[in-house]
Amino acid sequence: MKNTLETRLGLFFALAIVVAAILLHTIGALDWFSRHILITASFKNAQELKKGDLVKTAGVEIGRVEDVVLEDGRAKVTLKIKAKYPVKTDSKAFIKFTGLMGQNFVSIEGGTPGAPRIETGSIETGEQPDLGSLMAKIEDVATGVESLTKSFSTDNLSSLLGPLTDFINKNSAPLTATIGNMRLVSDNLATGKGTVGRLLSDDSLYTAAYATVTNLQYATSDVKSLAARADSMISQADAMITQVRGLVDQINKGQGTLGKFVKDEALYNETALAMTNLREILQKMNRGDGTVGKLINDDSFLKNAKLSLQKLDKATDGLEDQGPLSVLGLVIGSLF
Repeated sequence: MKNTLETRLGLFFALAIVVAAILLHTIGALDWFSRHILITASFKNAQELKKGDLVKTAGVEIGRVEDVVLEDGRAKVTLKIKAKYPVKTDSKAFIKFTGLMGQNFVSIEGGTPGAPRIETGSIETGEQPDLGSLMAKIEDVATGVESLTKSFSTDNLSSLLGPLTDFINKNSAPLTATIGNMRLVSDNLATGKGTVGRLLSDDSLYTAAYATVTNLQYATSDVKSLAARADSMISQADAMITQVRGLVDQINKGQGTLGKFVKDEALYNETALAMTNLREILQKMNRGDGTVGKLINDDSFLKNAKLSLQKLDKATDGLEDQGPLSVLGLVIGSLF
């Protein structure tokens, strides 16, 4: 390429156009070619906010400050928001700073997905402490720290530690003895002397304690099983009591044989009459009245029965060689 005047002028104009585009993008002039919505926000203090400052949501630039004016003692800020970024009606605007040099921006926070978007109008605001108030608080903290460090001067420390030093000096001998005793106790513990020392160093004591705990666990398990059995027995007893109560209720209502016997007077009278008749029969039998009474009380009937059986026994001895008629005649003759 020839190094001519036309070439140098073309390069100069191209570079000027690039720089101009960067400057326009920096100040937000290029936003004129895209669609925007205007939203107003009212703050107690603008905090050095100026036209062209950024408007962000979640750290992303969504617009710029269009204007800052004073209205009724408050700072009315007009926000120019890109239309592609929706701002919800339940969102809030805060003025925040990005550094110690005072670079401020407007942060829009909150907003639920289901809320409608703001097409025009105002947005709620929230106030945050400005850089000046923060610096004032930091200065107060620094002053307090400085005062605290001044309180730790040599005189103040001597006044605080003086009584303690005097106490140590006056009781050096008892403190020395106490420290020696503590050292002796620690040496005994380390070497396993004494009850506590043996408790720390003797494995047999640990084994015995472990066995005791194990036995206690087994005993606890047995107690739990016994308690479970007792609960089962109590449940069974409750069931039996319920059944007995039901039977008693049936008896009281006259249901069932036993209930009828208890409640039905006719059945009771019949039973009493039957028992009276049975008693009379037994009395007759004991006196020897009637056939059964004589059978039980008369000895002659027993003798006659034995004699008849003996005759029958003799008659059956010769039955093997006799005919049927002969046997029949022999039996009748033997009996009579």
